[in-house]
Amino acid sequence: MTATLDVGPAKLGDPTKDVNVAARRKTRVSQIVTHACIIIGVIFSLFPFYWLLVMSTHTTADIFGYPPKLWVGSNFGENVRNVIANVDLFRALLNTFLVSATVAILVMLFDSLAAYSFAKYDFPGKNVLFTILMATFLVPGSLSLVPSFVLMSKLGWIGGFQSLIIPGAANAFGIFLLRQFAQSSIPGELIESARVDGAGFFRTWWSIGIPMMRGGVAFLGIFTFIGSWNDYVWPLIVLVDPGNQTLQTALATLNSIYKTDYGMVMAGAVISVVPLIGIFIIGSRHFIANIAAGALKG
Repeated sequence: MTATLDVGPAKLGDPTKDVNVAARRKTRVSQIVTHACIIIGVIFSLFPFYWLLVMSTHTTADIFGYPPKLWVGSNFGENVRNVIANVDLFRALLNTFLVSATVAILVMLFDSLAAYSFAKYDFPGKNVLFTILMATFLVPGSLSLVPSFVLMSKLGWIGGFQSLIIPGAANAFGIFLLRQFAQSSIPGELIESARVDGAGFFRTWWSIGIPMMRGGVAFLGIFTFIGSWNDYVWPLIVLVDPGNQTLQTALATLNSIYKTDYGMVMAGAVISVVPLIGIFIIGSRHFIANIAAGALKG
């Protein structure tokens, strides 16, 4: 006689629930890996600035000592005093800020005007003119140093700040960048409505174009300010008056042929970086706000 054992149906889990749990685990692992990569990238990006700060707080002997100093020292104040004693630091800071701010404002003004025209208006020779403008990207900047110097000399601007400001008042990169912003962010219907209401070119540019391109204009202003602040070769060529030195040319005089106080040089570099951080923080608000507004619209 054979006995039969009834065990009933097997108890299985919910397949859908298991799939969801596996998907959540996979997403969590992916997020952890992504965040870890970002953190590592940030550390590698910030380490040179940290190392600059560390070196600015030590003496030259400590910088070249072994093992390397990885922590902040106590010589920063002395290094800063040496910088002030060797160069006219505050005059150089003022000169650099005036030049950089003026160049940034002019670039934002003229480049936004040109970009708005190329993006939203039709005029004879528009495409040919834009092609020629883009072709200037192919010319290395170093090739323009001699012609620019000859032109500044003919105008009698050698030694003056106008030799730094006027040549940098507009550039092809800014026009191209803002043209892309204008094409993607300014509706043609809005401009047509302004025209119907009687608004002219400059009114529509100021009231519609600039607000709609705010993110691009802010980025261009930050980019231009930093580039002008860090410019070294052109100011070294045209600023023959020591009283008109910019910060980078002034700090370059701290390097000696026979002996260089590297702690002092690094302290000067730290001083030159601090204003740029402030400008970036102030300007990036408009840039980020514009991106967030565009994301909400999308």
